[in-house]
Amino acid sequence: MTDNPVASRTPLSLLGTGAMGTALARAWLAAGHPVTVWNRTPARAAHLAAEGAAVAASAAEAVAANRLVVLCLLDDASVGDALDGIDLSGRDLVNLTTGTPAQGRARAAWAQARGARFLDAGIMAVPPMIGDARSGAYVLYSGSSGLFEEHGAALAVPAGTRYVGSDPGFAALHDVALLSAMSGMFAGVLHAFALIRREDVAPKDFAPLLVSWLGAMAPAAHKAAEQLESGDHGKDVVSNLAMQVAGNATLLATAEEQGVSPELLTPYMALMERWLAEGHGDEDTTGAVELLDVRRAGSGPS
Repeated sequence: MTDNPVASRTPLSLLGTGAMGTALARAWLAAGHPVTVWNRTPARAAHLAAEGAAVAASAAEAVAANRLVVLCLLDDASVGDALDGIDLSGRDLVNLTTGTPAQGRARAAWAQARGARFLDAGIMAVPPMIGDARSGAYVLYSGSSGLFEEHGAALAVPAGTRYVGSDPGFAALHDVALLSAMSGMFAGVLHAFALIRREDVAPKDFAPLLVSWLGAMAPAAHKAAEQLESGDHGKDVVSNLAMQVAGNATLLATAEEQGVSPELLTPYMALMERWLAEGHGDEDTTGAVELLDVRRAGSGPS
């Protein structure tokens, strides 16, 4: 995704050649990077040799081959297992392995104690999106700003880059927050299709309406952000909490009529009802975020 000739000459080692690792390796190879790959199961790395990658016999050999070392493994424990006992001094570790914010922070301290710079990351893409400038794929990075600045052009080859701060846990935090929002959207999409499933409504005909509606509603996140930052949940309210809670009855009645379980909707509805009971009927729904804070007294479900 870059024509930078300096980036194309940056050598790197990639540990992990599953579906995502393979896509990353191919993008870097296509851009002219010398790439050394390693996988715990050697056969899963061998196919990249035909595309120009050097295949290391061990993780230690891969780490020793290049200063820039990219990790794309199963989980945080796999990272620790792969790098156990390996000299990391002077290495720049970029961890593309999915993890939690706490794991990112702990892994950064672990790497720094071994003389390495460290970036944690969250990939906002699936493998087919990697290396395609039109796909909208990007990777969130946090941790060593010096590492990101030095290798930013190389890291931008497979996907766009977003540096979200020096706190090593922020990439995972942003990643999981975005994925959590996506999960909620998918839950709503599934419920919507369930409602029409037994009627003479073709899912393919309904899908464009669904996509258009969700796209029109998505910018509401900007207003929610403003309300959360200001603490004023009554600002620019279009449909207040009391009205939305009342409207939920229609959603539940329709689900019952259609023979559809409301289980994908009821947790959010229950949260809205609890916030209404605390006297916030004239506000927007965003204030209910307070009920999700387990450290808040009385935040648990009643």
